[in-house]
Amino acid sequence: MRQIGIIVLLLVAMSTSAQVNKILGDWKTVDDKTGEKRSVVTIYKGSDGLYYGKISKMLMYTDLDLKCDQCKGEDYNKPIVGLVIIRGMKAENGELVGGKVLDPESGKFYYGKIYLKDDKLVLRGSLDKRGFLGRNQEWVK
Repeated sequence: MRQIGIIVLLLVAMSTSAQVNKILGDWKTVDDKTGEKRSVVTIYKGSDGLYYGKISKMLMYTDLDLKCDQCKGEDYNKPIVGLVIIRGMKAENGELVGGKVLDPESGKFYYGKIYLKDDKLVLRGSLDKRGFLGRNQEWVK
């Protein structure tokens, strides 16, 4: 009986890991208002075991030298391409949670949560850790 419990736990852990692995890779961000694809964000696992995402390509703008002029601290005036906008997330129940998400247009950080729904990535950015006060963005592979 104990072996069955261990097997079930292993299967659940493997399916959760597989779900997180589907989140990794390149995703096209989509403008909430116009529906246009804006950029490509690459989501990856860092050497510290946490998950990050950086803007790897701009799709809408002809000015590829855009800088994060609204950002504060070390991100101020950094190029948008290469900017890490998803920071320090951890895998939990097939989702990425617990980190921060940077909005390069406003320079503000939000609490973040990432999960998959209908083959789309859903990024929830919120003002509170529980995610009540915020909004979702759906990105496509």
